[in-house]
Amino acid sequence: MTPTADLSPVTVIGLGPMGRAMAARLIAAGHPVTVWNRTPSRAADLVAAGATLAPTPMTAVAASDLTIFSLTDYQAMYDILGPTLADDEHRDVLAGRVIVNLSSDTPELSRVASDWAAKHGARFLTGGVMVPAPVVGTPDAYVFYSGPEDVFETHEPVLRLIGEPRYLGVDPGLAQLFYQAYLDVFLSTLSSLLHATALVTSAGVPAAEFLPGALTFLAGVPAMIGDGAEETARRLEAGEHPGDLSTVLMMGATADHILRTSEQAGVDLELPRAVKSHYERAVAAGHGTSDWTALYEVIKARD
Repeated sequence: MTPTADLSPVTVIGLGPMGRAMAARLIAAGHPVTVWNRTPSRAADLVAAGATLAPTPMTAVAASDLTIFSLTDYQAMYDILGPTLADDEHRDVLAGRVIVNLSSDTPELSRVASDWAAKHGARFLTGGVMVPAPVVGTPDAYVFYSGPEDVFETHEPVLRLIGEPRYLGVDPGLAQLFYQAYLDVFLSTLSSLLHATALVTSAGVPAAEFLPGALTFLAGVPAMIGDGAEETARRLEAGEHPGDLSTVLMMGATADHILRTSEQAGVDLELPRAVKSHYERAVAAGHGTSDWTALYEVIKARD
């Protein structure tokens, strides 16, 4: 597609798999795209598709009102821009521009980055891409955003090309909070799948005989919870744990069995120990006959 006047320029800094996928999607939609990466060769395919490779980060930022960062963490943004911003000739390059940082980091560091951008005259959106690079730009892609609502609304059409934009509010930390919380579920699940596979293969059973059924089992977890997400969330917030089905004592006994089975199989014990500790602490806190959701009372932040 040939760029037209109504398609604004966009800069992408950071050309790992995610950055390349986002830049490619923007190019395909017709946006003039400028890219920069520490290793210029990563831009070869994008340049062949129509992108402009900037010689320096400042040249890249200056090429567009909107710059999207896709880096390892927020420190990388400072490492890339900081030295040049200290130069009198380029100290105002961010003034009036918008930074959308889609790198991973903590909510608090997202807030610090927003303040840093404001000191340099820029507006800042935090984002978290919730799909792997091959899914970027497809109907299954979605991205959390937080920061100034007017900035989000202005650039929403461009951001939508990456994935469905889900705006969470003005607090710059919210997008990273949701991003990290979702990945908390994801990473814990991956570890549990590998741990469970190790249990089975310790008995000489091929992984292929276990994993398909385990994944089907995993997909059925929402139905097993039974009350639905909204009702479960309401009970967590209200501190209601009726204990008429799966009690802490009952589930804790299973957690103990998993730990002992792991020990006997010679499989790593850190994950089952952590899970068992939640049940032990919930019982010690008087929640033994409560529903398994009472674990929330020993996991949540203290007031």
